[in-house]
Amino acid sequence: MNVEIIKAEMKREEDRSFIGRTVFTLENHNSPYEITFFSKRGTEWDYSLSFAGEPGSEEQFLETDSLLENDDDVYNLLLDAALDTQELTEEVEEE
Repeated sequence: MNVEIIKAEMKREEDRSFIGRTVFTLENHNSPYEITFFSKRGTEWDYSLSFAGEPGSEEQFLETDSLLENDDDVYNLLLDAALDTQELTEEVEEE
């Protein structure tokens, strides 16, 4: 299934935890999704899936949630997109 990343971001909070999100679309799905990531240390991640904007098909939403649970490649693609933005932000802050 083709995944298109629309935007992503990751921030490190004052307590050193991470919070990020990736907005994406899936092939043949009508609505974009947003996955929000959270980790206390940047190793184990919790996530929450929602529609990015107007709600769409519940059937497609459940299909997407199942995809994230069962396909590590798709999940890691979305997480890595958010993590990549965090690394760039930290480099800019260090300069």
